[in-house]
Amino acid sequence: MRLITYNVNGIRAAFTKDFLGWLKIADPDIICIQESKAGNDQIDIESLEKLGYHSYWHSAVRKGYSGVGIASKIKPNHVEYGCGIESYDNEGRIIRADFDGYSAISVYVPSASNIERLDFKMQFCHDFLEYIKNLKKEIPNLIISGDFNICHEAIDIHNPIGLKNVSGFLPMEREWMTNFINECELIDSFRFFNSDPDNYTWWSYRQNSRARNKGWRLDYNFTSYSLKDKLSRAVILKEAVHSDHCPALLELDV
Repeated sequence: MRLITYNVNGIRAAFTKDFLGWLKIADPDIICIQESKAGNDQIDIESLEKLGYHSYWHSAVRKGYSGVGIASKIKPNHVEYGCGIESYDNEGRIIRADFDGYSAISVYVPSASNIERLDFKMQFCHDFLEYIKNLKKEIPNLIISGDFNICHEAIDIHNPIGLKNVSGFLPMEREWMTNFINECELIDSFRFFNSDPDNYTWWSYRQNSRARNKGWRLDYNFTSYSLKDKLSRAVILKEAVHSDHCPALLELDV
């Protein structure tokens, strides 16, 4: 099974950059999308259906903001929109699709590029950790994919010393991610296969950052530890250029 996570930074904009052509070639069974920035009535669901995808979208109340989705060639048994906490669900942060034997979650962790949002981001992170811990009691095999807006280790960011006081690489954010992985018994699938530096999923539009590979690894496919023996490959798809992020692919036998 091939699963991709992708922060598209606007699904409508991505469609104008041949997102559908890319999707046909990439051919994931499931794609978890973040920052759709669109209501259901603004997304070309019919074109996705023509490629064989059932798609489900959890949009923000605020138009043109946030939003997550899951498109799947495998029809889910159930789709859960949100996590039951109004302040997060109003921003379209979490969607879950349940399949036979596992569930896939698309999550968009808040950014705190505006530092006034840092408390909100950290509260979301705390609540999301508890949500996953509780969910695992019911659904032990989870794939948690999305833009976490956090680089976990120094290897995950191009300038760890210079950016140590910038949100996305703050000690409290990195500590939370360590706790998230440990307490929820998760595997960072990319690092399971690849310990090399200079592998990023987001680049600023400024200073020619992408061409210079001055990036951050913000996008992850986490899996329950119970799926360890089913992991077969995880790679970052840097050639996809529909967004300031790029997709991350996970292949597993489920």
